[in-house]
Amino acid sequence: MTQETLKHIAIIMDGNGRWAKARGLPRIAGHRQGVAAVRALVRDIDDLGLDYLTLYGFSSENWNRPLSEVNDLMGLMKLYINRDLNELVERGVRVRIIGARYNLAPDIVSLIENAEQRSSQNSRMTLVIAFNYGGRDEIISAARIMAEEVRAGTLSPSDISAELFSEYLYAHDIPDPDLLIRTSGEMRLSNFLTWQSAYSELVFVKTLWPDFTRQHLIDAIDEYYQRDRRFGARPDEKLKIAGGRRAAIIKRVK
Repeated sequence: MTQETLKHIAIIMDGNGRWAKARGLPRIAGHRQGVAAVRALVRDIDDLGLDYLTLYGFSSENWNRPLSEVNDLMGLMKLYINRDLNELVERGVRVRIIGARYNLAPDIVSLIENAEQRSSQNSRMTLVIAFNYGGRDEIISAARIMAEEVRAGTLSPSDISAELFSEYLYAHDIPDPDLLIRTSGEMRLSNFLTWQSAYSELVFVKTLWPDFTRQHLIDAIDEYYQRDRRFGARPDEKLKIAGGRRAAIIKRVK
């Protein structure tokens, strides 16, 4: 048996709109409160000593929402980067944004590139924001690039493997998430990290994202450490999750 530690948490931040509706507020109020929850979470994750946090900020399907809401979400992305980037850089957080950029406004692309460049040398933690992202789109993009290389004669079909394919994804240098959390009670991945989540432990939380707290995070981590991760092995060959790491993380976040 090998020891498994929790290094990478990914989160589908769902429920902003329902949070606002329950309070008789416009949807943008829910999204703003969701950004506040992001700020608190990033600090909590930093305290945990984890290496990676990936957040689903804006999906490629979100373009189907009303234009006013799309504009609000774009504005919040710009506000978050402008307001929080200095603090993230000072705390040693590396920022990565994954997703398509060809159809984003030039000012947003510029902000994204600046955030990545300014934080590129940081190593305390990596914050990955999936923005204008779709898991299937990512896979199709990777397959298209590989097909072009095969046609150009620089890649042989016989060399293609899961490991090689992973190198063509947006963030090929970042390990797959160990734990994937979704809030709001919905129990699906919604096109998030389709390839990378193949063996992630999934935890579904009924709480709406703006109400997600440190305690909800602790509970999800605790549930992760109760799981048996086998990665296709027999139950008697299951991967042992390091209990000492769990105790250290829970102690640190409390």
